[in-house]
Amino acid sequence: MVVMRQEIGDVLRDVRQLQGRTLREVSSAARVSLGYLSEVERGQKEASSELLASIADALDVPLSRVLREVSDRVAVAEGILPQIPDTIPADFMQGMLARSDRSATKRDNAREDLAPVG
Repeated sequence: MVVMRQEIGDVLRDVRQLQGRTLREVSSAARVSLGYLSEVERGQKEASSELLASIADALDVPLSRVLREVSDRVAVAEGILPQIPDTIPADFMQGMLARSDRSATKRDNAREDLAPVG
């Protein structure tokens, strides 16, 4: 049986790790506790739609793309789609990495604004 919270958690973790980001960074950006985000990624907690949207936003990935990846994985598990590698599609990954680069630049610029003077 497919457990949706496990599939959602797996996709969120894959996206975060592909971006090279830590749980702490994403939990802070999503305004959710680190422990709770960890439980969501491990499929131990059911995330509300609001929380999923916040996490996707923190990852700078459209929620629809996250849900599409989850849907594809569920379809494979149900035997509806032919076996697809359990990885993020290349075009999806490229988009996430590009967004991550833009987010890193924004974070770096924000840090420069806060740098000590003198």
